[in-house]
Amino acid sequence: MKLSTAVQNGVLILLILAVGAMLFGQAAGQPVLLGYVETGSMEPTMEPGDGFVAVPSAIAGPPQEGDVVVFVAEELQGGGLTTHRIVGETEEGYITRGDANPFTDQSGAEPPVTEEQIVAEALQINGQVVVIPNLGSGVVGFQEWLTSAWAAIGVGALLSGGGSAQSLVLLGIGIIAVGFVVDAFTGDRGTSRRSRRRSNYIKTSTFLLVLALVVLAPATASMMVPSGTTSFDIVSSESPNENPLVIGVGEEATVEYRVANDGFIPVLTVIEPRSPSLSVSRSSFIVSGRSEEVTSLRIRAPDATGSYTRSISEWRYLPILPRSVILALHAIHPVVAVLVIDLVLLTVAVTAGLIAVGVGPIRMRSTGRNITLVQQLKRRLF
Repeated sequence: MKLSTAVQNGVLILLILAVGAMLFGQAAGQPVLLGYVETGSMEPTMEPGDGFVAVPSAIAGPPQEGDVVVFVAEELQGGGLTTHRIVGETEEGYITRGDANPFTDQSGAEPPVTEEQIVAEALQINGQVVVIPNLGSGVVGFQEWLTSAWAAIGVGALLSGGGSAQSLVLLGIGIIAVGFVVDAFTGDRGTSRRSRRRSNYIKTSTFLLVLALVVLAPATASMMVPSGTTSFDIVSSESPNENPLVIGVGEEATVEYRVANDGFIPVLTVIEPRSPSLSVSRSSFIVSGRSEEVTSLRIRAPDATGSYTRSISEWRYLPILPRSVILALHAIHPVVAVLVIDLVLLTVAVTAGLIAVGVGPIRMRSTGRNITLVQQLKRRLF
């Protein structure tokens, strides 16, 4: 294979990964590798539809003034993911503002943003956001077309959180299979005795590796990035008030804990107390797409006055296996549950890929009118 061909294939693989990550990230309500802005609130830094590299908050560390962050807003545009810049910090949280906005978000109804609300930061080099022009616009256009196509064949309910996660896996198999079947019939598949060592062939193993990365990378990130421990302070006081976290000495209080799913794909959420005198009313439940569920935390204050820290752990899983199986794996270790789910997804992806292209080298026609989809992309891009 020529160096130029290898470079083109490498760039194409990166583009496929980027599009797959953005689509999965939007479906899961969690930026994966890349994100994009939908409005003009960040102009001139980012125009509507521009993409950016999304660094998970667990990796980026504590945000600072000047950072552009992706956070789960409570009031802005009805709630959901918002990309704005941090312009200040208070005891209650961070003050944010879109670069094009004259007022901060907190000048309106949005409360200060806490670290728990921040899910990612936009990558900056020398204080400048790394912008990928129009990347989001292309992905949104493709998604709209795909949504219309799926709705036309009666599976639009999956995009609104309906249906099962197992159905999503089956749907993915169908999309992969149909795509390659169409490609097979539109390409010239006549008999040829030319050597398979020519550059218009790619190894099946290479194709399967790319397919595995497209499936596993965003799937794993969608489970691991939102998971973790959340801490909050309670006050054991002799004079409790309306604040549910100010509790009478030795008494109990019940606090609502909301779990929001901003994506389209349902998730299985597991909540575990990590502090003494803390219990959870519902420890595991499914959160449908674009919805939220509420569980109750029952907290007992210590017998001595003072401020105390309490913690809970939250884990999210793609429910492609029965709940009992996932919970049993979670009981062993959360990472074990993630790895097994990844293994199932990998098995499904590899099986679908082998059904679509077989075990032999994949031929990529470079001449004639009937050329493969991959070659069409390469011609357009290079």
